[in-house]
Amino acid sequence: MDQYLQLCQTILTNGEVKNDRTGTGTKSIFGYQMRFDLTKGFPLVTTKRTAMRLITSELMWFIKGDTNIKTLIAESNHIWDEWAFEKWVKSKDYNGPDMTDFGLRAAQDEQFQQILEKQMTIFREKILSNAEFANTYGDLGPVYGRQWRSWPTSDGQSIDQLKNVIDSIKNNPDSRRHIVTAWNPSEVDDMALPPCHTFFQFYVANGKLSCQLYQRSADVFLGVPFNIASYALLTHLIAKECNLEVGEFVHTLGDAHIYLNHMDQVNEQLSRQPRELPILKISNDINSIFDLETKDISLEGYNPHPRIKAPIAV
Repeated sequence: MDQYLQLCQTILTNGEVKNDRTGTGTKSIFGYQMRFDLTKGFPLVTTKRTAMRLITSELMWFIKGDTNIKTLIAESNHIWDEWAFEKWVKSKDYNGPDMTDFGLRAAQDEQFQQILEKQMTIFREKILSNAEFANTYGDLGPVYGRQWRSWPTSDGQSIDQLKNVIDSIKNNPDSRRHIVTAWNPSEVDDMALPPCHTFFQFYVANGKLSCQLYQRSADVFLGVPFNIASYALLTHLIAKECNLEVGEFVHTLGDAHIYLNHMDQVNEQLSRQPRELPILKISNDINSIFDLETKDISLEGYNPHPRIKAPIAV
């Protein structure tokens, strides 16, 4: 994973300090590309422990076309909670402590962090126990799963982009149109978070499937390790379904940034030596990508350095 560490160092050395939507501030570069040979191990960062279970369950959520965090919370996956929580605390139904700018305040105030954790626990319990509450506050709008599996058309129909691209790879492997896009201008304002990983393209050559992702906005410390692993996993899954080997994952970044409150964490990670990459295992009992569950995916030989905690910018 030297490619990822090189990205971190490039931003620290050459990045521009910029303001951002969250108010946190970033150091940023524009336009960067990494390439990962998927035949040389699964590209999961080893300079800090990264939860493959969370990456897998999120990808399964996308693949199934789901947009409600109830599914993720039921699997103890909380990576999307903050965006749904923000919707609740800004609503007329919320009557708890003031949660204005909760992300920044929690990072700066330990007492407020405890209040936030209590309110977040209440929120998660309500999502799991109250269907009406989950429908109202758990749904993130037409985010990735909706666009991948049910892109709405002007005539009231929908397009299953993911199914279509798999069929295209199987039946016309040399096509240059193996593309799935999550950036839907007509619905982007209705999404809890506009897609950061905006579109991806597959390429078949010499019996191998490669994937290139264009990511418009990249949180390099927290998000990018997840994004690399998620699209590497997607490439493996689709290659298996299409009876192909894996080739490369190519990751093209637009605004690649390190949040200013992640600098110490990035420097700690850069002080560590990368370790051998793990091996991905996919159950042979499942024939279709659409039938897979989190339990069908595992890693062998993952031996990372300890986890490094950092606040998420909402």
